Amino acid sequence: MQPPQPRPEDYTLKETTPRLGGFMAAGDKRTSTYDLVEQMPYLYVRAVKAKDLHAKDGSGSCDPSVEIKLGNYRCTTRQFEKNTNPEWNQVFAFPKERIQSSYIEITVKDKDDIIGRVIFDLNEVPKRVPPDSPLAPEWYRLEGQKEGRGGELMLAVWMGSQADEAFPEAWHADAATVPSDGLASIRSKVYLTPKLWYLRVNVIEAQDLVPSDKCRYPEVYVKATLGNQSLRTRISASKSVNPMWNEDLMFVAAEPFEEHLILSVEDRIAPNKDEVLGKACIPLQNVDRRPDHRPVHSRWCNLEKHVAGDGEQKKKDVKFSSRIHLRISLDGGYHVLDESAHYSSDLRATEKQLWKPSIGVLELGILNAQGLLAMKTKDGHGTTDSYCVAKYGHKWVRTRTIIDSFGPKWNEQYTWDVYDPCTVITVGVFDNCHLQGEKSKGNKDSRIGKVRIRLSTLESGRVYTHSYPLIILLPTGVKKMGEVQLAVRFTCYSLVNMMQLYSQPLLPKMHYVYPLSVTQLDVLRLQATHMVSTKLSRAEPPLRKEVVEYMLDVDSHMWSMRKSKANFFRIMKVLNPLVGAAQWFDKICEWKNPLTTVLIHLLFIILVMFPELILPTVSLYLFLIGVWFYRWRPRQPPHMDTRLSHAETSNPDEFDEEFDTFPTSRAHDVVRMRYDRLRSIAGRVQTVVGDLATQGSAATGFHLLPSTSSGGYRRKRTACCETVPCQETSECFPALATALHGWNLKCAYNFSSRIVIFRCMLI
Repeated sequence: MQPPQPRPEDYTLKETTPRLGGFMAAGDKRTSTYDLVEQMPYLYVRAVKAKDLHAKDGSGSCDPSVEIKLGNYRCTTRQFEKNTNPEWNQVFAFPKERIQSSYIEITVKDKDDIIGRVIFDLNEVPKRVPPDSPLAPEWYRLEGQKEGRGGELMLAVWMGSQADEAFPEAWHADAATVPSDGLASIRSKVYLTPKLWYLRVNVIEAQDLVPSDKCRYPEVYVKATLGNQSLRTRISASKSVNPMWNEDLMFVAAEPFEEHLILSVEDRIAPNKDEVLGKACIPLQNVDRRPDHRPVHSRWCNLEKHVAGDGEQKKKDVKFSSRIHLRISLDGGYHVLDESAHYSSDLRATEKQLWKPSIGVLELGILNAQGLLAMKTKDGHGTTDSYCVAKYGHKWVRTRTIIDSFGPKWNEQYTWDVYDPCTVITVGVFDNCHLQGEKSKGNKDSRIGKVRIRLSTLESGRVYTHSYPLIILLPTGVKKMGEVQLAVRFTCYSLVNMMQLYSQPLLPKMHYVYPLSVTQLDVLRLQATHMVSTKLSRAEPPLRKEVVEYMLDVDSHMWSMRKSKANFFRIMKVLNPLVGAAQWFDKICEWKNPLTTVLIHLLFIILVMFPELILPTVSLYLFLIGVWFYRWRPRQPPHMDTRLSHAETSNPDEFDEEFDTFPTSRAHDVVRMRYDRLRSIAGRVQTVVGDLATQGSAATGFHLLPSTSSGGYRRKRTACCETVPCQETSECFPALATALHGWNLKCAYNFSSRIVIFRCMLI
């Protein structure tokens, strides 16, 4: 008997019907601002302060604290020492669905002794729905105290929801096992990305340099440093004491500008030995800001050479050396790319005066997750402490952490302004590994998965409620970690303004007027992501570096055989319509369908006789095609396709290569095998490119044949009918070989005759 086959994972997107904006109770038709999430009723208790408390021993002082008991829940405020009028001002939240009692008991204690208590019937607790003002706390007489002991406690008890402003800072009953120093890491927060600028340093020239060896020609270059970024110019070709460079160096700077730009002019004396001829320190607060391509004024900066003196203190004397000519500017006309260009959530320029008004609002409801896998082991069993992070534009949001749950419910709603519909919102789910406070130092939050939603695929005003699979790529292959349920709504203010954006370039004008090279963009993006992760990791609670890098796809530029195969087949899919058109034209030329061929010739003659009908005919054709395919338009946002990305078909060695470090940490024989495999693939690509060149040159009457001596190519006059794909290409790339075969020119005579007829008609 064969073992049962494992069930295939379901990676599809599922539409759901959650009860969004549900009422708090039957017949209660009050609404709240949280209309994209399910209402979660909570019992809130705010312990404000107490007065006139007395100790048991009659000394007049006590160490008070408040204990709140609700069924199986028990929580305590912080304890004061020798204070009869303490102030706590702490809020506690208890989920209504887990309450197993009809009353709540609030006790004031002096260490282990009871001073007094207050009891509330839950049926008498008032309800509050924002935007109502907060419930005012009241004084309550402590009951049950012994003779000679008394006091009052100021409290506020009410029924609310997660929309209450006290919710983010409240102590939640499900986090009772979290120590006090770990509470900050489980609360929901909003973070803002620091404002990033491109700093352009145009090094023009230097004058009056003083090298130590005046008998040789100095080999001078300029080294510029900003924080952990360091760049250098080439060695000046003039090789004199007045060198010239006229070279641009680009950096990423973040506000507030805490770091200074350090310029160092150095002389290459010998290999691996340089002499500093002078330094200059430039504060970024004094740098001009450039909103467009017009250059700023250049400046001369004095170079100072620090010479260490003799003696025990070794004081440093500042000695004038020379000066350097610079043009420095903070280029605000660019958009600083800190995300992958294909999944960018913001395309605005840095300079705020170049921003255009928002075109709409994006609302996201993070509802819940289902079927999460155990991410760590605690007390002998698997557990997951999950939270969500969403990023769009400059705004990052983080939900609270749900402790020890494989089906957490967050039900938190957030809003962003939208300035461009061709942007993407990213939502990631992580496992919190910092619940133990100081004991958790060195741990990293684990990835569970992430979801991307492109705003251009959303209809304005429609609420999309779907359950998205959380898919992650591991060294062992693709794995589904669970599902996250989201509610998304994009509301557009004006359809005309949005359509106008589609007619404009994607990036700010500066990217096209004064473009940066691909290498520069890659380096600057790495610096920008490092700067963003550093800034956010210093917040409280920190949004940790591993979380930010995963959301920004820092390692997306690394080589992957799987991505290469996926991109190749995606290109072939894009070229399929052209291949189909070529095959259709071939059938027309060969009269495979006489009726179609006659109709095409009649249409061709009509368009030649009446050329003013060409544009209306093309427009009508495109309109009819759009109407025909409108019925098959996508009804839900696109999601990751594991087949398209070849995540299911790649072998373990390809996954191991994708997760390898850079530089590699694998054995030499493994690296040699992968290098040989890459060479073989490069040979196939070279063959395909050669076949494309052959087809292109054959159309002009020339054909490239491989030389028998040196492996090069020689030019030869040949007939068009000889241009067919080679056998090797057909074996390596069957789809491309079919395309080349469909584009063969064996019917060149028919094509040439039609050109002659067309020219005669024009005459």
